[in-house]
Amino acid sequence: MRISVKPILNAPGKRLPFSFTMDLSDVEFSGRYPVQESVRVDGVITNTADVLELSLTARTTLSSVCDRCAKEFQNPKEISFSCLLAEQLENGENDEIVLLENDEVDAGELARTAFILGMDTKTLCSEDCKGLCPRCGADLNLGPCSCGKETDPRLAVLAKLLEKQEKE
Repeated sequence: MRISVKPILNAPGKRLPFSFTMDLSDVEFSGRYPVQESVRVDGVITNTADVLELSLTARTTLSSVCDRCAKEFQNPKEISFSCLLAEQLENGENDEIVLLENDEVDAGELARTAFILGMDTKTLCSEDCKGLCPRCGADLNLGPCSCGKETDPRLAVLAKLLEKQEKE
């Protein structure tokens, strides 16, 4: 979504609010397509002492899979982004400044990039998820599995001594 900043370009103190939705259902992330609902973007461009600042928030609910227990769950996601806008750069490159093209900024592309870069590389259904048993695959969130505790082979001799001592 391209936004023209002409109305506030030479008007310090003015604000230009904007709002739109974008479809990111085509974005593959870790072999899945987690963005199944449209992403709502709300933002504002503010002229503060002839400096244009864009700030936006993108939010949706992701269809995620827990990396510990493999359960599917709905994961609310909100990304905030802000940058300065300029007609030209004064001194080389600056990643925090976005150049205007014909007094317009592509807020859709900025929101898309910010949202994708803000995606989590690991997702958990809850912070205290216990995951799956590495031996039998049981969901440890539902309770302990029937596997016995495996003894480290390096400590097998000590385990036998403990068993022998308990029997006596």
